[in-house]
Amino acid sequence: MTSEEILTGVGLIAVLAVGAQIAASRLRLPAIVLLLPAGFAAGALTDDVDPGRLLGPAFPPLVSLAVAVILYEAGLGLDLRRLTGDTRRAVIRLIWLGALLTPVLAGLAAAPLLGMSAAAAAVLGVVLVVSGPTVVGPLLAFVRPNERLQRILVWEGSVIDAVGGILGALLFHAVTTDTHHGPVRAVLGLLAGTGVGLAGGAAGAALLWLLLHRMRLDEVLAAAAQLAVVVGVAAGCDAVREDTGLIAAITMGIAVATRPEFDVPALRPFFETLVSLTVGLLFVSLSATVTPASLRHVVLPALVLVAVLVLVARPLVAALATVRTSLPRAERAFLGALAPRGIVAASTASTFSAGLVADGVDGARKILPATFVVIVATVLLYGLSAVPLARRLGVTRPARSRPLLVGGEPWVVDLAVTLRAAGPDVLMWAGGAAERERIARAGLALAPGELLASAAGTGAELEGITEVYLLTAEDDFNALAGALLAGGDRGVPVYRPQPPAGGEGVVAPFMAGESLFATGLTGAEVARRHAAGARFALRAAPGTEAPAGAAVKSAAGAAAGAPVGAEAEAPAGAAGAAGAAEAAAEAPVGAGDAGDLVLFHVTATGRLVPVTTASAPPAGAGQVVLLTAEGRG
Repeated sequence: MTSEEILTGVGLIAVLAVGAQIAASRLRLPAIVLLLPAGFAAGALTDDVDPGRLLGPAFPPLVSLAVAVILYEAGLGLDLRRLTGDTRRAVIRLIWLGALLTPVLAGLAAAPLLGMSAAAAAVLGVVLVVSGPTVVGPLLAFVRPNERLQRILVWEGSVIDAVGGILGALLFHAVTTDTHHGPVRAVLGLLAGTGVGLAGGAAGAALLWLLLHRMRLDEVLAAAAQLAVVVGVAAGCDAVREDTGLIAAITMGIAVATRPEFDVPALRPFFETLVSLTVGLLFVSLSATVTPASLRHVVLPALVLVAVLVLVARPLVAALATVRTSLPRAERAFLGALAPRGIVAASTASTFSAGLVADGVDGARKILPATFVVIVATVLLYGLSAVPLARRLGVTRPARSRPLLVGGEPWVVDLAVTLRAAGPDVLMWAGGAAERERIARAGLALAPGELLASAAGTGAELEGITEVYLLTAEDDFNALAGALLAGGDRGVPVYRPQPPAGGEGVVAPFMAGESLFATGLTGAEVARRHAAGARFALRAAPGTEAPAGAAVKSAAGAAAGAPVGAEAEAPAGAAGAAGAAEAAAEAPVGAGDAGDLVLFHVTATGRLVPVTTASAPPAGAGQVVLLTAEGRG
């Protein structure tokens, strides 16, 4: 290829990779739905995007290293300390039963359907074991299953990639080695490959501990060091035994996530960006190698294979994996109805099929196109069916908000109790021991210590957090934490009170952005009013009938039996929610409520909508959270 053709091919792949992901995010679709057709179409229209021509023999090793980086990043979200009880049992069983049963059923079906030899069908069966975080995560974001299902599926999707990749590599070597050296050499190769992957992962984890914990590298060097270690260890393992770098990468990721001395949230942003770009480049490049001619006699048999995977293999694995666990029947059914295939299936199929074709294995040319048909079909099928099925089974998270309130001052705890009474599933975090004890005494859910740092990222995904409220007494902390969390990739909104006008803060007065509550109602002012006797109260929003006899108690007054606010009652002549935010927030709600301030609107479905300096509470049924006049709580 000429330099002009190479530049055109590389540029087109990069543009398609990022452009398809941007379009998918705007359309609220999993990126893979657009990445695969984009690459396939580009490959059919021009040879410039053919990775075999662009990179030659360097392409398969680069794909393996790229997948290793993806699996390392996925491992950073897998903390073994938080995988307990029946959740851990279900994950372990799903992995080993899936690795045992899925390739057997898929291989037995693939051989007659696709006209493959037993060896090619066996390799295809192992390739189709994997699922993957790059496709499971976006689907779960649409479905929003309950926390236990979310955790099980995220863990399974991440770990099964490494297991399937190493099994595929070992079987590939078993097939090719058996051709030339016999079964004893093949068995020894299986054991050697497993040992290489585990040893490499342990060595890499130790090196990361030395670099990140003992040497305490800064953020830039820490990101570079991680990338160098992951690529270096994976390359070393692959040089000894092909594709053993995958299990080394996931081992390193889980080790870093589990050990408390590593600051995982600070380590992830660079890798999240890198993985997003890498996934796009891989999908476009790999799908460009699938030609229309290669699909001609594969599509229909591969769709029958999809039916075997979806209707037989996955339900059987899920049923056996959840036997004698506390998972209810609905959750067990949903686990049996979600197992899409992703990037690791595509990359391993591309690598193994080329080697088997070169070795003269009958039917090996059909492995890659069949795998792409399975990927597209499972993503579309599960993408269309998962949401209605989850709703029918009743395993989705409730529509109500799950806000994370950061802070433990008395007024923040009282506000949390009032919000919980209104419907939202409140979660709290505080750094001080006294504040955490105050939260616990109020009976509120207390988040683990490391959650705050990842509250707008993976922490939000796993815990179901819908918004973050930074309500500490330190305005500078709120401003800095807000700036950091607002950069998360999950789209979780972050709010903080406005700093005092003309304040002495180092950061807070100069940070732009939307702030909580009406103009002039700072966090310090709310604390002052609360200390002077103001309390938080629930009242019916305009147009909502009052709940009968619903009194809300404060955290401090719960033991003494003192109500936080008056019983909710139907509003009379309440001001509308339209107009300027300040006017709406200070308008009286309910009869005789002069001086009360509206802080939040809680919709009839439990969704929490704050009043901010730029927006008023919306009109509609539900409740409003008030800060009552001083001395009237």
